[in-house]
Amino acid sequence: MLNLPFPVRDANAAGGSDNLGNLPEWDLSDLYAGDDAPELERDLKWLEKECASFADDYEGKLDTLDAEGLLNCVLRNEKISGIAGRIMSYAGLRYYQLTTDGARAKFMSDMQEKITNFTTPLVFFTLELNRLSDDHLDGLLASNADLARYQPVFRRIRAMKPYQLSDELEKFLHDLGVVGDAWERLFDETIAGLTFTVDGEELNIEGTLNFLTDQNRDKREAAARELARVFSDNIRTFSRVHNTAAKEKEVIDRWRKMPTAQTGRHLSNDVEPEVVEALRNAVVAAYPRLSHRYYELKRKWLGLDRMQVWDRNAPLPMEETRTVGWDEARDIVQEAYGEFDPKMAELSEPFFTKGWIDAGVKPGKAPGAFAHPTVTDVHPYVMLNYLGKPRDVMTLAHELGHGVHQRLAADQGEMLSSTPLTLAETASVFGEMLTFRKMLDKAKPQAERKVLLAGKVEDMINTVVRQIAFYDFECKLHAARREGELTPDDINALWMSVQAESLGDAFDFMEGYETFWAYIPHFVHTPFYVYAYAFGDGLVNALYAVYEENPEGFQEKYFDMLRAGGSKHHKELLAPFGLDASDPAFWDKGLSMIEGMIDELEAMER
Repeated sequence: MLNLPFPVRDANAAGGSDNLGNLPEWDLSDLYAGDDAPELERDLKWLEKECASFADDYEGKLDTLDAEGLLNCVLRNEKISGIAGRIMSYAGLRYYQLTTDGARAKFMSDMQEKITNFTTPLVFFTLELNRLSDDHLDGLLASNADLARYQPVFRRIRAMKPYQLSDELEKFLHDLGVVGDAWERLFDETIAGLTFTVDGEELNIEGTLNFLTDQNRDKREAAARELARVFSDNIRTFSRVHNTAAKEKEVIDRWRKMPTAQTGRHLSNDVEPEVVEALRNAVVAAYPRLSHRYYELKRKWLGLDRMQVWDRNAPLPMEETRTVGWDEARDIVQEAYGEFDPKMAELSEPFFTKGWIDAGVKPGKAPGAFAHPTVTDVHPYVMLNYLGKPRDVMTLAHELGHGVHQRLAADQGEMLSSTPLTLAETASVFGEMLTFRKMLDKAKPQAERKVLLAGKVEDMINTVVRQIAFYDFECKLHAARREGELTPDDINALWMSVQAESLGDAFDFMEGYETFWAYIPHFVHTPFYVYAYAFGDGLVNALYAVYEENPEGFQEKYFDMLRAGGSKHHKELLAPFGLDASDPAFWDKGLSMIEGMIDELEAMER
C-alpha cells in the first residue's frame, strides 16, 4: 500500500492577509486536470490490469529469472509505483488544500482503497526477492550493470528479511492498511475542524498557534490557555487515536518479531540504531549547554522571574514586529540560494512561477508546511501557510530546499530517488542556513544581529532539542502502550516527563500544557519521524562547517550528494566531505555550532 509522505509541519490560519502580496496557489494539472479527468480513469484501468498481469507473469517465478528477466520485472514494478504515486499525489494534495471538504476526503479514500486492492497481488515481489539466496542475487547483479543500479533498493528490502511474515499474512496486512489510514484521517479532520476564540476572534489551530509568537504577552497567554482548553475538550478523541495507532503498531511489530518499536523506522531510514542512539544521547547530554542556557538568557531579556510556556517562542523586546511580503521573501531566499550557486536558484525558480507552491492561509487547509515529491516524471509541490513572519521566510527556504533536493534526485527514478528521512532534511536545513547567513550578513546594528542570532538558536533548539524530546516521548508512549491501554492522564504524564528535562529550570508549566502532545501530527502519521529533524540539523551544521573551512569545490560535491537520492548509504554520501555519522564526535561537531551562537549571544550581554 502507498502511504503519502506528508510530514505536515508548520503553519495555517484564516483567509490570507491584506499586506502579503499575491500568494501563489497550486496548479495540480501537471498531475491531472481534475478528479474526472479521462487520464485519471485511463491510469486506474491500466494500474488494475498491469498489477494483475505482473502477478500472473512473476509470482512464484522470481527464483527462475536471469538478470535480464529480473531487470524487466523491476522496471515494470517501478512503472506501477509511478502511476500509483501520481494518482495518490493528486488525491492527497487536493485533499490537503481543503481537508474539511467531504468530497475531497471521499475521493482520496476511494483512490487509496482502489490502489490498495490493485496492488495487493504485488506483495509477493518483496517476499520472493527476500527468499533468493545472497549468492544467487549477487551473481545476477554482477552480470548486469543496469540491474546492479538497483542494488541499494534490494539491500533495503532485504533488511526486512528477518521480520518477514508469510505471504498470506503480508497480503492481509497490506489490505488492512486502509483501516490505519482512517485513524490518520480522523486526526487530520479533527485538527482542521477545531475552532479557538482569542480576544473575541474565532480562529483555527494555526491562527491560534501564531499568537504564541505575538509581542503582546497577554495575547500569548490567552492563546496558550485557549489551546489547552480546546485540546482538553477533545482529549478523548486524540487519546483514542494514539492508543489505536500505537496498539496497531505493537501488534504488527510483535508478529514481525521486531526487537523495538523504533526498529521499523530505523530500517526505513536506512540508519543503524546505534547511530540514532548516539545522536539522542549527544543531544540530551547537551541540554544544559543549549536549551537550558539559552532560555535563561531569554528569561533575562524578557525581564521575567519565571518563563511560562507561552514565552518559549516569544519575540525579543528589541525585536521589531514586521511583516515580510511574499515578493520580499522570495527575493531573500532566491538571493541566498543564488549566491551559494546559481544552479540552486535556477532549480527553485519554477516553484514561484509555475504553480508549484500553495502559500495562502485558508479555512480547512491542512495545518502544515511540506514539500511533496509526487513522482519523478512530474515535479514536487510545496505547501506553506504563509503569514509574513521572518520565520515564515525560513520555512519557505526549508521547503524549497526539499524541492531542490527532490528535483535533483528525480533522475534516479521511482525506486531510487526517495531519500531516507534522516537524509531528506539535509537540503532543507542547508537552505535555511544559507538564508539565515545571508540575512545575518546584512544585519548592521548589533540589536538586529542579536535578534537574528536568537531566532536561529531558537529554531535550532526547536529542531534538535525539542524533536529529541518528542522522540523520547514517543519511546515512552509506545513502551507504555505495550503494557496496556493509556488514559489521557497517562499520556499527559509521559509528555510532561520530557518537557522540564529538555527546556530547563527557567520554565513553569501552566495547567493544561500537559495536553499539548495532542496536535503533533508526526506521532500519528509517521511514528519516530521526529529524530530525522535533529539528524538533519546536526548533519547540516557539520556540513556547513566543512563549507566554511574549505569552500573550494564544495558545491559540486553537495549537488552530487543531492542527486544520489536514496541510491547511497549515509556513510557513502558523507565520505567526500570527510564526515561520518557513525562517529559519536560527529554529533558534537554539529551541536557545537549552536553552542557557539549562544556564546556569541552571551558575549553581547557583557
